[in-house]
Parts: sequence; C-alpha cells; structure tokens
Amino acid sequence: MSDPIKHECGIALIRLKKPLSYYEKKYGTWMYGLNKLYLLMEKQHNRGQDGAGVVGVKLSVDPGCEYFDRYRSVETNPIKDLFHHIFSTIDKHSKEHPEAVLDATWASKNIPFISELYMGHLRYGTFGRNSVEYAHPVMRQNNWKSRNLALAGNFNLTNVDELFEKLVQLGQHPKAYTDTVTVLEKVGHFLDEENERLFRIFKNERYNNQEISAKIKEQLDIQSILEQASRDWDGGYAMAGVIGHGDMFVTRDPWGIRPAHFYEDDEIVVVASERAVIQTVMDVKYEEVNEISPGHALIVKHDGTVSQELVRVPQKRRSCSFERIYFSRGSDADIYKERKELGRLLSPKIMQVINNNMEDTVFSYIPNTSETAFYGMVEGIREQLLIWKKEKIHALSNELTEECIADIIKVEPRIEKIAIKDVKLRTFIADDASRDDMVGHVYDVTYGQVRDQKDTLVVIDDSIVRGTTLKKSILKILDRLNPKKIVVISSAPQIRYPDCYGIDMAVMGDFIAFEATIALLRDRGMEDLIQEVYQKCKAQQNLPKEEITNYVKDIYRPFNDEEISAKIAELLTPEDCSADIEIVYQSVDNLHKACPNDLGDWYFTGDYPTPGGRKVVNNSFINYIEGVKKRAY
Repeated sequence: MSDPIKHECGIALIRLKKPLSYYEKKYGTWMYGLNKLYLLMEKQHNRGQDGAGVVGVKLSVDPGCEYFDRYRSVETNPIKDLFHHIFSTIDKHSKEHPEAVLDATWASKNIPFISELYMGHLRYGTFGRNSVEYAHPVMRQNNWKSRNLALAGNFNLTNVDELFEKLVQLGQHPKAYTDTVTVLEKVGHFLDEENERLFRIFKNERYNNQEISAKIKEQLDIQSILEQASRDWDGGYAMAGVIGHGDMFVTRDPWGIRPAHFYEDDEIVVVASERAVIQTVMDVKYEEVNEISPGHALIVKHDGTVSQELVRVPQKRRSCSFERIYFSRGSDADIYKERKELGRLLSPKIMQVINNNMEDTVFSYIPNTSETAFYGMVEGIREQLLIWKKEKIHALSNELTEECIADIIKVEPRIEKIAIKDVKLRTFIADDASRDDMVGHVYDVTYGQVRDQKDTLVVIDDSIVRGTTLKKSILKILDRLNPKKIVVISSAPQIRYPDCYGIDMAVMGDFIAFEATIALLRDRGMEDLIQEVYQKCKAQQNLPKEEITNYVKDIYRPFNDEEISAKIAELLTPEDCSADIEIVYQSVDNLHKACPNDLGDWYFTGDYPTPGGRKVVNNSFINYIEGVKKRAY
C-alpha cells in the first residue's frame, strides 16, 4: 500500500494440554509453548508495531507463589524487547541453578513465564496514547484466582460513551475513558457477579471457603459472563481473555468483522488472528485450522476441555474485506487467491484504458503488498490478449501469412519491476518541509525500461486512501522515466467513509475520494448539497445510534465512479508532472466477486453493519465541516 495506514492488532494464545515435562521429553525443552508463542507473535508482526505484551498463567503452584506473569513493551521493536526480557530471566535462573533448571516442574514453580497458558498481543494505537499503560494485555487483579482477569483484543467499539455511562451507573469509577478500560471493567463486573453467585450457592451447601474456590474453578460459566458483558458492545472485535485459575476464551463479534482462528490437538490449543500463521507455526494443513464462528466464543477450560459457545446471535456475515486486500499475510491460501482475483478482474478495464496497445505499455506494481494483485492482473491481461489474438486471426482469415501469425502470437505484456521501495527517510525528519522532500525518496525506480514520451506505464496499488505518497513521491519518481502516460490501478474501490472497527481510517477529510467529491460539488456550483447534508447530520447528532441515517451517502450521489476517479487524478497530479495521469479503481461488485465470503465494505459503500458505524460517519462529517480534526468515536 502506498499510503501508510496502521494495521490491526493481533492476538496469539497457547494452551498446553500436557505437563511441561511431556514437552521436555518429546521436544527437548520445557519452553515449547513459549517458543511457539514467540513465533505466533513474530509471524503477525504485520498487525501492529506500537506495542506488544504477554501474559503467562501457571496452573499448578502453591499459595504464596506468583502464578500470573505479565510483561508489556512499547520499545521500537516491542516483540524483540518482550522476549529478550523473558529469555534473559530464564537465562539468569539457568546460571544460578544449573541442575535444578533441568527439571520442568522446578522451572514452572520458580521461573516467570514458564507456564501452561499464554496470551500474547500486538498493538497499534487508535484509542489512547502509545504508552505501556495502554498496551495489552490489561489486567484486573484479586486474591481469588477466579477473579483475576487479563484481556487482549483486536477491536474498536463505537459506543464507548454509552458503555462508560453504564459502568458509572453500576457504581464503578473507571480510571480512563477508552474502549479497552470499559471492556475490561464490563467483563470484570460480570466475572465478579458469577463468582458471587457461585459462592452463595456453595456457601448455602455448607462448603468451606477453600472448597468453594475449587468448586468455582470447576463451574465458572464463561459463556454467561461473555453473553452479559458483550450485550451492549457495538463494533468489531476478537476479544481474548485468561482467568487466573486457567480458563481461557476468545470471543468474536456477531458480524465476524475481526478475524480469529484456532487449532487443537491432544497436546495444544493455539489461537491467532490469521489462519496462515497457525499453519506455519504448527506445520499443519489448511483444513486443520478452524475459524471461530461469528457471535461465538472459543472457551478452553482449566482442564483443557475445548468448546465453541454461542454468546451473541450471529448476524449477516460482514467480515472486513480490507483483511483480504491488505492487512492479513498473503501466504494464506484463500487470501492469495482473492488478491490475484482482484487484479484479474481489473484487466478488461485496463485493456480499455490502454486501447489494447500492448506494444507501448509497461506493466508494474507499487511494492510490496500489491505484488499478488499484480500477478492476477497480468494473468487477466493475458486472458484478454488471447481473446484479442483470436479475433485478429479470424479477422484476417484468408490474408494470414506465417509472418503475420508470428507477429500476432508474439504479442505479450511488457512486465517490469519499475518501483523499488527504499528506506523510510521521513521517519527521522521532524519539520514538514524537509519531510516532504524526503518522502520523494521513499521509492526508487528502474531506469531504461520505459521509452521517452512513447510508453504508457500501468502500475497497480492495493488501495489508495489519502493519496499523499502517490502525489509527493510515487508519481514524481515515475515521471522521471518520462512516460507518455501513467495509469495507477487500485485493486480496492474508492475509500469514501471512515472505518470505526479497527482500521486507522477515521477522519473523513483524509480520504482523497471524499476530497475529490467535495471539489466536484464546488466546481459545479453544488455547495448547497454540502450544507444540506451537514444540517441533516447535525439534526440527528443527539439521537440514539439506532435512529441515525447515513446522509453522507448523498454527497456522492450526483457523480459516477469515473467522474470521481478523474477528479482524484487531477488532485494527485504533481505540479511539475509531464505525464498524463489516470487512476482506475476496482468496482464494489468485483470486490465481492473476488472476496465472496468477506462482504464488509462500509468504507467503500457507507453500509455499516452496526448502528454505531452510522453514528461515527455522521459525527465524522460534522467534524469535517466544523474543522475539527479528531476521531468521531
């Protein structure tokens, strides 16, 4: 992606079903689970670079011994810092107790993070500052094991205001106004209530307090806790949690917006945000990794029993299509196929744009995530070219010569690696003027492959959000090659509306498609429509989210996709660019053809799966008109 937008969070959980001594004997180390956790997190590094954290829970330690370990980091490389801290501690104990450390039981009782249960998290910051205090997992602590709770998730909730107020009405005093705190306290509240309910039952049955702790451990109803806690959540989430006595869960939103997958055998339970990560780390087949069903929770009890339980009524599946286009690792079999199909489906439009002129066209891509779509685009171009060749041969019929046939057959797309991603120099530059100058050097180009003022250069990108990097860097450096025309292809449709379920696309004014549409309205003397939509949005600002309509759609109604694309090209053309610029976007219909099981498209269509989404787009447009540059949730 040319525009740098932050990724989604990633979750990783490990539950060892056997004693640590089993893994020591079979795999040669009692760090088997910890090593797998490291791999799960490192393989999901694409999902968050702002921070990372790990919780380890020991299942069999005596009172007075630490059984709940946590470490979080917001260093430049948080995963490296995290595991350096953990492994340094292990190394220290190994040097101090070289004989004892060979015993898995001793290691579990005496060394932090030598546990049977792990939860890891990779964070990107959308809500709250980037400090260790905001890194996951977050915790509620208590002397009762079954009241200790750690949570980590890939989520954004749109109705933090409502949830916060409900916590206050419960008599709580939340320490911060964030979705993380409200979720932690909401789950914690019902965890406390479930503990109290069971305590009263067993007390009436004349069990003593120590016996009651064991009974609660056996009968704690995780499904009921999650059902009550999540009842008012509006947003996308894959929420993971561990409880001090050893229960573990991952619950998913009813629309399946945020992803979560798991693998289970008789030795281990593994959960991660992405299927391919589990396949790689555990060396298992595609069909052995399962998706946690929308609206369900995967619950792993302290004894290793695994089940999926209904927590909220599943809704029409609206899984995030940006996972398929960009966020998730392209090594997943389905995602790889879908990205290729996104490129292939664009080929008829591309052939139309270049007027079937293969001889004077060079095809390339903007590295690195659009590479797979590029392969699909080339396949599609070849399919279109085969049709052209057949038509050409049939048209010539009796006039065909061996030379003529050879000339037709040898026509192939000219494929070159033109753009090369270089170091991100802007990361180290503070002032705006210098940063803008350095942005022009983020990419380099391959010289000598484009003929001066003769060739059209077609480059595919996976999406265009703000267009800043295109204008300030990519188009400028491509223009150095002196092509006659540059055509930028987006394998995603026009991004028109803010996301509020996990992607860092929250401010309406940041979208080049929105900016272009506003410019078109002003060019054509239709500014009254902008004010009309503003007044409609303002009038419903204080309504319950369930009653809000997305009137921002009206802004786009006067124009077709091609008109908006043409204006985008005009706005993104650098002042000193000599090449003609054209931008071609994927259609929403083609997106759904390519990704038929992941129909979440609200950032393209404005069709939000939850009422909170409509509230967010309403407030985002108001913020734009009023000049308020902040998130609308």
